[in-house]
Amino acid sequence: MQRRELIDTAPVPGGEELRLFRRGDEYIIAIGGNELMSSRMSGSEEALAVMSCERLRSTEQAHLLIGGYGMGFTLRAALAALGADARITVVELVPNIIDWARGPMAALAAGCLDDPRVALVVGDVGAAIAEGRGRYDAILLDVDNGPDGLTRAANDGLYSPAGLAVAKAALRPGGILAIWSAAPDARFARRLAAAGFEVEEVQVRARAGGKGARHVIWFARRG
Repeated sequence: MQRRELIDTAPVPGGEELRLFRRGDEYIIAIGGNELMSSRMSGSEEALAVMSCERLRSTEQAHLLIGGYGMGFTLRAALAALGADARITVVELVPNIIDWARGPMAALAAGCLDDPRVALVVGDVGAAIAEGRGRYDAILLDVDNGPDGLTRAANDGLYSPAGLAVAKAALRPGGILAIWSAAPDARFARRLAAAGFEVEEVQVRARAGGKGARHVIWFARRG
């Protein structure tokens, strides 16, 4: 087995350091002892976009907010599913993630950040949601391994009752709040329902082709 090569590190505001590794043609982003994402496991991140777009009332002029660029799997899948007049706002907290996308992982990014439908914001997705009252047809969140604020403690607020109320206010009527998680969380599903969303929980595979670990996506629709 090939050994992992450390390519770069990146500070996370209010959190632990991110590390970018390369192993052969695979890229890995890790925090502490946890592997956050791998270029070989794109299935559930792509499903986050594809299944969200399937639930939109229209994909032609939709405005999506994607919280967390990651390795760009969700963004690329959303661009493929949306019409030419759609818009996607991508909010990424860590500038180095974007540097990696334009640098060592440029082939993987495949120019998605330069698509004219994309607006990139380097900052806190919580702040972007709070500023977007009634603006979005869908908000897609993949900033942690689930609603436990793994990456940084401040992210816990995204999943709190107050944070869910802010997200609901940022959606247009019928809009979708989609949240990716590495594992089920029954308490969080109940919290979504208590916030007034119509909740659908879907299990998806980590890898394309129905392989790998089972991940969870909650689709919470605003009435």
